[in-house]
Amino acid sequence: MTILCVRFQLPPMYEAALPRLLGLLEEFTPVVEALPPDGALADLRGAERYFGRDAVELASVIRVRALALYGVDCVIGAGPGPMLARMALRDARPGLTRAVPEGEEREFLAGKPVAALPGVGTATARTLCEYGLDTLGRVAAAPLSTLQRLVGARTGRELHEKARGVDRGRVVPNGVSRSLAADRPFDRDELDPDRHRRALLSAAGELGARLRAVDKVCRTLTLTVRYADRSATTRSRTLKEPTAHSAALTRTAYDLYEALGLQRARVRSIALRAEGLTSAEHASHQLTFDPVDEKVRRIEEVADRARAKFGPRAVMPGSLAA
Repeated sequence: MTILCVRFQLPPMYEAALPRLLGLLEEFTPVVEALPPDGALADLRGAERYFGRDAVELASVIRVRALALYGVDCVIGAGPGPMLARMALRDARPGLTRAVPEGEEREFLAGKPVAALPGVGTATARTLCEYGLDTLGRVAAAPLSTLQRLVGARTGRELHEKARGVDRGRVVPNGVSRSLAADRPFDRDELDPDRHRRALLSAAGELGARLRAVDKVCRTLTLTVRYADRSATTRSRTLKEPTAHSAALTRTAYDLYEALGLQRARVRSIALRAEGLTSAEHASHQLTFDPVDEKVRRIEEVADRARAKFGPRAVMPGSLAA
């Protein structure tokens, strides 16, 4: 076992702690791949040799340090490769690492439904189940030629390997997410435009706080409105300049919403996605002499420090936007 898949049990909307937790993992290995908003993959091949401990023992040390330093528990899966570590994570519990020892991959996978394998969609699973290949053990035992006739040459070969525990994936260091999303579902189908706008205000405030917490800015904002009949409308807009400023995100969200021209629409949920994330350090910012804008930005900085010290509910996202 050389790969850990770690999911930190962070409070909702609180990615501010994730960079520090990734730093904790990097004390053991430089090969860490972020899985925002609350997880990571870590390749411990070098760490096992250096520390003289196996991955499960190192996972225990990581869990204790996360609790001691940040008050955050975590769930950990361990395996010979990223796919198996991710699948082991699903069976893990707080305080206990679920490990797949090398050489026992097929036994671990054998009883799992075929749909549990990453990359197997609903249509592929349905096709396999129609022919009695409803578990990964049965898929592993099936002839390769049979699988290729059912799902195609390339897919059949990959499926055959994965069901037998062959994991060719690797951990990609610094694999940072290129987008962040904030979803606001309603308790019932909502007709009131004022409630729609309040949901947008809250979502934009959350995105701004999360972007600033990880020192990122976004280039594009995408609005998705889902309706009572399960249909949806999606609109995107490129920002005048990359930003993590909640007020700017809120204004853009309002503009996108107004452009839809919704009339008595029964809305089930509203979601905003910040896309094209880049480092805030390298982003340019148009100087302004507007004292109101500068005041709001200073208040945001104070609010961010309060969230980092007292938690995500110290200042509710969106409460500072106009």
